[in-house]
Amino acid sequence: MDTSSQQEDGEMTVSLSSSSSSSLSLPSIPFVTQSYVSDRSKDLQLGEDAALFDIQQEQWGALGEQGWFTFTAAVAAIMTAVAVLWVLPSTGYSDDFLHGLEQATNNNPHLITLAFGIIFPIVHSGLASLRPYGEQIVGARMWRVIFAFPSLCLAYSWITYFIAHAHDGIQFYDVSHNPTAHAVAWVVNFLSFFFLYPSVFNLKEVAAVEPPTLHLWETGIIRISRHPQFVGQAMWSAAHLAMVGTSFTALTMALLVAHHAFACWNGDRRYRNQFGDELWTTVVKERTSIVPFQAIWEGRQVLPPDYYKELLRGPYFVIAVGTLVAYLAHPYMQGGAALVQNTGWVPGGILG
Repeated sequence: MDTSSQQEDGEMTVSLSSSSSSSLSLPSIPFVTQSYVSDRSKDLQLGEDAALFDIQQEQWGALGEQGWFTFTAAVAAIMTAVAVLWVLPSTGYSDDFLHGLEQATNNNPHLITLAFGIIFPIVHSGLASLRPYGEQIVGARMWRVIFAFPSLCLAYSWITYFIAHAHDGIQFYDVSHNPTAHAVAWVVNFLSFFFLYPSVFNLKEVAAVEPPTLHLWETGIIRISRHPQFVGQAMWSAAHLAMVGTSFTALTMALLVAHHAFACWNGDRRYRNQFGDELWTTVVKERTSIVPFQAIWEGRQVLPPDYYKELLRGPYFVIAVGTLVAYLAHPYMQGGAALVQNTGWVPGGILG
């Protein structure tokens, strides 16, 4: 799907195009399923308007076309591959990988989470950094699959291990039963997801249905911080550490934030390489900040009077609903992590 904004007769209109004529035929709900463009008169308008969405322009499409049917099939295929090749103990290798870490660390939870905190950034950020070279060899879509598969596998293993061992180590404090602390942590955690997942601005690229592109966003959450995932991870980690005050959780949260701090430098480097020093400096460096709101209070970034239009958009509603569902699913996550731990190591897998 191609997205563009055009100025016509003094009014800003949004144009979205797709490759199929089979539209979703769903109702248009203001802000939720149809985006409204904010006043961008003070923007350079050299970058893209983030999270634009109009459901009337979306297409189911046939399998193989750039529509939501292909997206559904692609997501189902890669998640099935992750489940068979990694998650299920009888066929996958997550348990073998964890068993190897346990053997190497004498089953020390702190050392195991430290190992995850080293391996995951190397794989995730390493493959992201190799993207310009990998895409030249296998293409943008295939490189997205190569990038996503090991990242999903390692993320699954680290998350399930964290959930199962969050209360290990030294207990510095325990305010999990304090309703005020829980309420504050819940709000901080909820807000963190609006920073954590800017990738939902174009889900079809995430699933490689459309060719993945390095976008130069100029609106939305980027006005607050140009590295929203770092901010979101810091908020999420602080909220969870506030509730689970153990040495294991503290180490895991520190590793996650450290990885995202590195990603700030690495992300800036990749953007400079992609767009050139002049464009990166003009659009990004001079008008945004890593520290939330810094560019705004310094006068380098001016929020439009109708800034709310950049946040009340479909992708952000998806984040809100997904975050609430994830919160309600916490007992099931804990049960799943306990099942993985109790199942233990099942040697071998589908490949032998």
